[in-house]
Amino acid sequence: MKKWITAAMLLSCSTLWAQQKEGTIIYEKKVNLHKTIQNEQMKAMMPEFRTSRHQLLFSDSISIYRMIPETEAPDPFSSRGGGTVFVNVGGGADGGDLYKNFAQSKGIQSSDFGGKTYLILDTLKSEPWKMTEETKNILGFKCYKATRKVKQAQRSVIRTFGGPVNTNSDTTKKQSAPEMKEIDIIAWFTNDIITPAGPENYGQLPGLILELDIENGTTAFIATEVKKTVNKKELKEPQKGKPVSRQEFQKIMFDMMSSQAPGGFRMNRN
Repeated sequence: MKKWITAAMLLSCSTLWAQQKEGTIIYEKKVNLHKTIQNEQMKAMMPEFRTSRHQLLFSDSISIYRMIPETEAPDPFSSRGGGTVFVNVGGGADGGDLYKNFAQSKGIQSSDFGGKTYLILDTLKSEPWKMTEETKNILGFKCYKATRKVKQAQRSVIRTFGGPVNTNSDTTKKQSAPEMKEIDIIAWFTNDIITPAGPENYGQLPGLILELDIENGTTAFIATEVKKTVNKKELKEPQKGKPVSRQEFQKIMFDMMSSQAPGGFRMNRN
């Protein structure tokens, strides 16, 4: 009996020692643009998928998520001579850093907008994931499947203006409060890497998310590389910028876009 207990303890210790507590992850993000756009004419003018690469630096209690700019594909929604302006408000997706301190339940997103840098402050909250027994192998790591359902605004909000915006109009009010819908999220995480981090604002699982599917392939993240090293000097809280809440930042964006000359903007809330 004592031999069995000793063996079990050694196995447990060896498993613990084998767990990775820091490193660098490279993700590929793939967005199905045709699923987010209802206008058939617009679909015909752009590719079906938009792909970008992102980097996650992490320790067991801190993570930094950012886009890899040199690999960013041209934005099919970029403004051309006063057309639609694309605004991306997802964590880490606009070139800024998304910082998370899990020990302090604190999140900070650095974002450049209108020639200014803002620090968007958030509180990290636990997410109601449903664990399953289903597993699969990703990059040599045994991963477990977790699912959840969330209600969120429609991913794509496209507004075009033919002149000055009347913020009191019924149309403007309706567009400023997009329809909510329930979507499915599937995450594959490994507890061989001890951090509750993941791509963008997803995480709070017993290990690192290596693959994520949002709304049946509308948006997908998959880890393409896992490194065991990280530059710890980069795991620091962003300091440069004006601290604002997420609600304040959204109001700043809306007010600035609404006061622009004829044109428009598109908000991608993903």
